[in-house]
Formats: sequence, C-alpha cells, structure tokens
Amino acid sequence: MIWRVSLARAKLTGRMRDFAPLATLVVLVAVVAGFAPAFLSVDTLLLLGADTATLFIMAAGLTWVVLLGGIDLSVQALASLASVVLAGTVRALGPLAIVAAILVGVLAGIVSGIAQTRFRIPSFIATLAVSGIAAAAALVLSGTRSVPLPPGALGWITGTTLGIPHEIPIALLVLVFCIVIQRATVFGRWTIAVGAGEPAALVAGVPIERVKVFALILSGALACVSGVVLAARLASGSPTLADQFLLPAVAAVCVGGTALTGGVGGVERTLVGALIVSVVRVGMTFIGVDVFAQQIVFGAVLIVAVAMTIDRSKIPIVK
Repeated sequence: MIWRVSLARAKLTGRMRDFAPLATLVVLVAVVAGFAPAFLSVDTLLLLGADTATLFIMAAGLTWVVLLGGIDLSVQALASLASVVLAGTVRALGPLAIVAAILVGVLAGIVSGIAQTRFRIPSFIATLAVSGIAAAAALVLSGTRSVPLPPGALGWITGTTLGIPHEIPIALLVLVFCIVIQRATVFGRWTIAVGAGEPAALVAGVPIERVKVFALILSGALACVSGVVLAARLASGSPTLADQFLLPAVAAVCVGGTALTGGVGGVERTLVGALIVSVVRVGMTFIGVDVFAQQIVFGAVLIVAVAMTIDRSKIPIVK
C-alpha cells in the first residue's frame, strides 16, 4: 500500500514538473500584460517571437549536450565568430558564406568532442577552451571591430511574410529538425540513454563517444546558425555580437525542464524556456527595469530552475 502511494506521489510530482514551465509562461505573460497591456499587441508579440528565435536556436543546440549531462560554454563565442566569418566572406561566396559560418561550429564541435572523449577532459573545460579560441579568432579576423554586411545581403532572413518575421519560421524549422532527430532517430534515443545512465548505456552497446561528439557538433552548428541570424538582423558581424547570450541560453534550457544532470528534457521544452526568458527580458523592459539588472534576474532564474530539475541521486556529493 505504501509503495503505491509513493508511486502515485512520484507520478504527480513528475507531471507537475512537466507542466510547470508552460504554467510559468502563462503566469508571466498575464503578469506583464497586467502592468503593461500593450505587451499583448500583435506587433509586440511578433517582435517577441523574432527575438526569441535567435535565443532558441542557440539553446536548441545546447540542449543536446545538456541531455548528456554535459555543458557547452562555447556557444556565444561561436555565434560571434560565425557572424564575423559570414560578414567577411559573404561578398565573395554569397549564400555559401552561411555554410562556411556553420562549418565553423561543426569544426569546433569536433574539437570539443575529441578533447572530451579522447583526452578525458570534462565538457565544461573543453568547451571553455574552445570558447577562448573562438573569441580570439573572431577578434583577429575582424580586426577587433564590427564588419558590416553588404546592403541587402541576407534580407530574406530579416524580411517578413504576411507580417510575420522570417526569423520565426527559421526557428520553427530548427525545432522540427531537432524533434525529428530526438524522436525518430537512434541518436535521439542514445542521447537520452547516455544522459540517464552512462554505465548502463555502455553495457547496452551505445557508442558513447560518438554520441558525445555528435551532440557537440549539433550544439556548435546551431550556435553558428543563431550567429548568422543575429548578424543578419544587425546587418554586421562582430567579435562581441553574442556576448550576452550564454546565460540566457543556459537558462532557457534549464527553465524549460531539461536537467543539467542529463536524461530528462527535450528541445520542445527548451522552446518554452526560451519564451519564458524572452518574456522576462521584454517584460522587464516594458515595466521599466534597468537593462543591466536583467542579468541578475537571469542568474536567479537559473539557480531556481536547476534546483527544481536537477537529479540529486546522480550527484550525492556537490563540490
């Protein structure tokens, strides 16, 4: 009888955790709209969607690494480097400059993956090192200044169709792409298995090293996609273009319900988390909160989100 009550309680807790991010989003929208009714205008919501798109694309890639129980600290530097590569090559390569920019992320993911799997370096150290390399490369290639895009270049990214900014459908394509990988491929199942328990996954024959490398490749590539979109929106590439994106991206993943300890979560949850982060940011602007105070809020939100989602059975000792 006792075990049945415990099982029912565990199921109820799990369901509450699953719906908590969506409920939080609804409550936040209601609160902000209560203070500033103009927040619910069509123009504001479309702007919110366009702003969320760039953050979500970066966070979607990061989700794969977090699902494994790792972290990728290179995403913001890779996004900035991708914007510089894009701006520096678009005149010569045209649309192929986008491919060149994304390949930067693929290469960075391979380097981080090899460092983690072959040299047994923890993911946060490996990706932090790659972040430093990417940041330095962006400074060298750009000459420490912004590199403007040619007039009209990549206008298809920043344009609108029926009043809908193109950044929104681009983000939705990334969402569909990731959901297909997550639910319809062996890699998606392997990712959850490794995150849930690496020793058990190893015994089951999961190629853990390949899974980790591919997850970092996805993270790096999508970080560069977000850099491309951000550069198109700002009409320039810059070595500091995405410097404020790392904390919101990690917050989006965790607030959405993907546990830092791995094995629980998914990209669709990250979309909800990204919307929560964007509503908080834009809502604070509407209410009149200082822009520099927003990082304080994101830090607090991140601590709360990790406390709610982390699996403490995997880390009995916290150092």
